[in-house]
Amino acid sequence: MKAIKRILPIVILILFSVSCEKKILDISPQDRIAEDAVWNDAKLIQAYHSELYNSEVHGFYIHMYSKYTDEAYNSAPCCGANLLKLNTYNPDNITQAGGDAAGFWASGSGYLYYWDRGYEYIRKINVFLEKIKEITVDLPDKDILVAEAKFLRAFIYFNLVERFGGVPIVKESYELDAADQVQFMRSSFDDCVNFIADDLNEAMPDLPDQYQSTDTNYGRATGDACKALLSRLYLYAASPLFNPSHDMSKWQMAADAAEALLNSGYSLYPDYQKLFELSQGDAQDEVIFSRGFTSSNGHNVGPDNLNRRFEANGGWWGSNGPTGNLVDAYDMINGEPPFLADGSVNPASGYDPKNPWDNRDPRLEATIIHDGSVFRPDLTPGHPTFEMWIAEDGSSWGYDSYKNTGDNPRTNTVLKKFMPEEGPINRQTPATNQWPFFRLAEIYLNYAEAKFELGDETTAREYVNKVRQRASVNLPDIPESVTGEDLKRRIYNERRIELAFESHRFFDVRRWKIANQVENTKIYTYDIYKNLTTGAKRYEKVVLLDKSETFKDHQSLLPIAQDEILRTGLTQTDGY
Repeated sequence: MKAIKRILPIVILILFSVSCEKKILDISPQDRIAEDAVWNDAKLIQAYHSELYNSEVHGFYIHMYSKYTDEAYNSAPCCGANLLKLNTYNPDNITQAGGDAAGFWASGSGYLYYWDRGYEYIRKINVFLEKIKEITVDLPDKDILVAEAKFLRAFIYFNLVERFGGVPIVKESYELDAADQVQFMRSSFDDCVNFIADDLNEAMPDLPDQYQSTDTNYGRATGDACKALLSRLYLYAASPLFNPSHDMSKWQMAADAAEALLNSGYSLYPDYQKLFELSQGDAQDEVIFSRGFTSSNGHNVGPDNLNRRFEANGGWWGSNGPTGNLVDAYDMINGEPPFLADGSVNPASGYDPKNPWDNRDPRLEATIIHDGSVFRPDLTPGHPTFEMWIAEDGSSWGYDSYKNTGDNPRTNTVLKKFMPEEGPINRQTPATNQWPFFRLAEIYLNYAEAKFELGDETTAREYVNKVRQRASVNLPDIPESVTGEDLKRRIYNERRIELAFESHRFFDVRRWKIANQVENTKIYTYDIYKNLTTGAKRYEKVVLLDKSETFKDHQSLLPIAQDEILRTGLTQTDGY
């Protein structure tokens, strides 16, 4: 199934969409009457169920989570983005960080504050699970629909706990006259993990293991999607933020959950760059579960992220410019990091500061457009090559320099990942490439991390190397001489590179408890100066944002909005 093909008729949306101004469990009598009218009609029940998939939070937003970390930078973020970029979020302003009530621009932040939206859909799912027991109409695939609903509820709760830690577990929809009388309490993180796991384990037997990517049902929940979510769930539960005692049994659960998918018929797609251009329906065996889009209901990842040269095609935001911090994290083609731990050039790497793009991990070229790149010259005739340079004497600059327009990223780089190599890129023709929620490479990295923590460095290294051995990447293996903390750093870095711009880094650095290092740092890039006589270029590091001493440990989890605390009496997240 292409998830967005399941868009409902406008009348159904009117009946069942809860206003973005409503809070947890609020529901009007008119909404209740509309809902009651559904449960005697199989098509309306299926429509109600289909709308539940809109609970999924993909990453194709103007403000990707990447710019809230050291992956990306925007010189002019708006509408709540600065709160996260500068680590100034608190209970009084957190809803600006992508909360429903904050409007279009903040929802462009990708619903980082997921509280209202999450509980809105938990209620809808609870209604479905209650009503489905009472229906008398013949409903095809009833057991599958119930299982899908449980998977979606589990996914919502995971999105909540990775943001807030323990949250209230709400298992019922509650009647109007009872909702305001119920005292909700935050459950412990471990209790939430167990509840999520129970939903997934209950759903699994009634779901097919997987759908082929060309199957019309592809995009619906599957048994393997349940296993993938369990893998991520248990990895988080074992991580230092949530497992301060380093309970080894939790790491074993994480390893076992990932291992359950290792021999399930998935394989790494040969071409790393092309993988992220694929739509649901395109043949591939790597993506386990994804959000699909259609031409009538697509997304604008191209126009939002490409720079001013694409203005004629509707693109000009340049919103998520890859940072120098990220660029410097990519290995050299010989498998060596370009820099040592002290920041000096690694002499074994072959890194040339005068030609920093040469001989790098191929995923850099697949992810980042830089000075000298050629990308979509068919859309920008007359300017086939990206030019981010500034003349040494300051008299002129390249076509793509930030000096030319503020909508050319100040990073002197442009996001390439997810950008189509063919076809139109404009707001009149929305893109249809899928958002990968879970894919095999993540499972390999989950497994590697868990096995490392269990003391099995050989297996950990093996599965990191599998990711590096993708056909289009083909990097040398991490050698056996890399052990202990050095190997751990390489595992963390492999995840940083492989999963860049897929909404992982923000949460990874927090669960690893290294956010106090990663967030309290300087975000930098490289300015490029060109000698107009010789054509020679030199690269000069420049700090774009000094975030030193802005992040506090308690910000590893988000606060609940203060008005929600006052309304419900819930306990605020520690530290706020």
